[in-house]
Amino acid sequence: MSIVDLAALGESFTRDPYPVYARLRSQGPVHRIRMPEGGAEAWLVVGYEAGRATLADTRLSKDWSKASPSLPLGSVSAGPHMLRSDPPNHTRLRKLVAREFTARRVEALAPRIQKTTDALLDRMLTAPDGRADLVEALSFPLPISVICELLGVPDLDRESFRTWSNSALGATDPEDRSLAAASMARYLRELLEDKRRRPGEDLMSALIHGSDEDGDRLSHEELVGMAWLLLVAGHETTVNLISNGVLALLNHPEQLAALRADLSLIDDAVEEMLRYDGPVETPTFRFTTEPVTIGDTLIPGGGELVLVAMADAHRDSARFPSPDRFDIARGARGHVAFGHGIHYCLGAPLARLEARIAIRTLLERCTDLVLDVHPAAIAWRPGMMIRGPRSLPVRFTR
Repeated sequence: MSIVDLAALGESFTRDPYPVYARLRSQGPVHRIRMPEGGAEAWLVVGYEAGRATLADTRLSKDWSKASPSLPLGSVSAGPHMLRSDPPNHTRLRKLVAREFTARRVEALAPRIQKTTDALLDRMLTAPDGRADLVEALSFPLPISVICELLGVPDLDRESFRTWSNSALGATDPEDRSLAAASMARYLRELLEDKRRRPGEDLMSALIHGSDEDGDRLSHEELVGMAWLLLVAGHETTVNLISNGVLALLNHPEQLAALRADLSLIDDAVEEMLRYDGPVETPTFRFTTEPVTIGDTLIPGGGELVLVAMADAHRDSARFPSPDRFDIARGARGHVAFGHGIHYCLGAPLARLEARIAIRTLLERCTDLVLDVHPAAIAWRPGMMIRGPRSLPVRFTR
């Protein structure tokens, strides 16, 4: 099988990967690719049915110890966590977190999310020229404020954290990714020590001091890894859900008008935003523990890297009719934007809640919001994992 060099496609692929994925899907569900990240080679799975099945395939491990030694990429996590583990350890870790990360705790954040959104928009709307970068004004500060509130780390150095997170998840140079992860690990250890000395009513205090009915609790390194996962996953997906969702609305004025006319459609609109241009292009890595056949392709065992193009799963006409059309009334449930199987995102309800509140409030308060740059001029974040614009210039009447 010949290698498809996605790294060579450069900015055009980063800006709009969907036509490339569609061409690959027309040729079959599995392709050997070269990634932008370090030029690593991987097996890419495209299409809805193949992708969804692969996400739940137990022959694919999330444990980096199962990765092939020849893979020119290393784990960028600050410690062990659920997205780097398989059952039974995954089951244990998820149980310890899920018992504290409850629907009640998430719903209790709604007033705080609304208050923070209002304050951020108050500030944005004071811009004397009626212009703002929506990423800087709303998409980034809202989720990071919410996750810090949830975890109880109000003194987080947010600019440093943002730099580390962006590099760890999006840098194409493996050394940059590793250095960012190491810096964040040191920072999180200090945060956890402070939280251990001064516990509160927050989620991180509950994880540090809590245990299950058998007395099991997270080790120190597991706490570091869990803090990493909750902070990074807890804000990265929502930042780009908001940015990508607003961009989709601004690029489709008839859909924007329909949502403005009936804001009760916001739930369906958010689901369509997740499908049409979701924040996760491909999920965290999986490795073969034995040979795996997908379609007519045999992927060898021995720790081969397998990626699922979740972005392409959502543009598969076999599952979503007219998939390249953005339609907030579509009824897009069934998408895999938050994954599928045992690794389904634990924070999905929080991301949805934040997006609903942020986008609804933005539309209520900015009745003439428009894009302040040609769509082709928007710079997108590099890499194949997180999808979103670096900035989103908008214009409005004060």
